[in-house]
Amino acid sequence: IDEIADMQGLKPQVAEITEAAMRGEIEFNESLTRRVALLKGLDAGALQRVYDERLQLSLGAENMLKAVQAAGLKTLLVSGGFTFFTDRMKARLNLDYTHANTLEVADGKLTGKVVGGIVNADEKRATVERICREIGAEPSQAIVMGDG
Repeated sequence: IDEIADMQGLKPQVAEITEAAMRGEIEFNESLTRRVALLKGLDAGALQRVYDERLQLSLGAENMLKAVQAAGLKTLLVSGGFTFFTDRMKARLNLDYTHANTLEVADGKLTGKVVGGIVNADEKRATVERICREIGAEPSQAIVMGDG
């Protein structure tokens, strides 16, 4: 969301909400809802521009994923970000599963809303547990990494 906002000249407003959440003044769901609301009316094509121009993987990420996949492990990307990006990462990196927030789009514009439930820390944990059940693994067998 920071990159989308930056490309649209909204980074200061989004950053202010993000910082308030990081200080514990507002919780994640409210923070995400308020930040997405700032994107209302933006052309959905901005998402592709962010993907093409700004989304970068950490150094070594692709090699690590290839090694993990070669070892037969299943991969899941669960993100508090957006399906627009996770769907593309799934295809690009041959991931087995993804789960993220869905931005609502109407008439080619962002509506400023998230469709469905918000992927927060609790939802991330529940998703890992659900996928573990689906593949017949215990959560204790999962390797989970994050940036938060």
